[in-house]
Amino acid sequence: MNELRQILLNGAEKMNLSLSESQSDKLLDYLELMIKWNKTYNLSAIRDPQSGVKKHLLDSLSILPYIGDEPLIDVGAGAGLPGIVLAIMKPTLLVSVLDSVGKKCRFMQFAKTQLQLDNLNVINKRVEDFKPASCFGQITSRAFAEVDKTLKLTRHLLCDNGRYLLMKGDHFSQEVVQSALMTPHQIKVPYVSDDRFLLEIQLEQT
Repeated sequence: MNELRQILLNGAEKMNLSLSESQSDKLLDYLELMIKWNKTYNLSAIRDPQSGVKKHLLDSLSILPYIGDEPLIDVGAGAGLPGIVLAIMKPTLLVSVLDSVGKKCRFMQFAKTQLQLDNLNVINKRVEDFKPASCFGQITSRAFAEVDKTLKLTRHLLCDNGRYLLMKGDHFSQEVVQSALMTPHQIKVPYVSDDRFLLEIQLEQT
């Protein structure tokens, strides 16, 4: 665990993020839970703890500077990336994680209980069927769908003047986005060679 902690803390420092002992403990506990469940439930293709720190934890932490204080939903959250990482880092932020796959939601609910994440809400629904009582100021996703499809499927969840924060690789430039203002931010994730971008998108008000 010490080696994993060092990779996590060094990587966070390279991104100008400082983690408290409690935050780093919870992040590593979360990764450990994911790797245990992965043996049975196939939550992620990454099974090696070092790769998990780099490609799951640090990758999710990389968008933290762009996250505001408005309620956030992570659509197609899978095992909870980046939603659970954001909930750990920002305990006053209301974070919802949505996925249509039952086993993934059972894992996220288990992680919520184990890590005592009172600010986390797990939703097992298809995104188009989810009708929340109130809108979200921020919508994020990591590997959900093409940008245009994501906007179409989730528009009903976004508050007026809300923002999308979509994590993408460099192929995003081929995507067509209509009736929206898109600002790409290039993100450097330590130890990860892939080009990473965060697309900050605001819909044009009609």
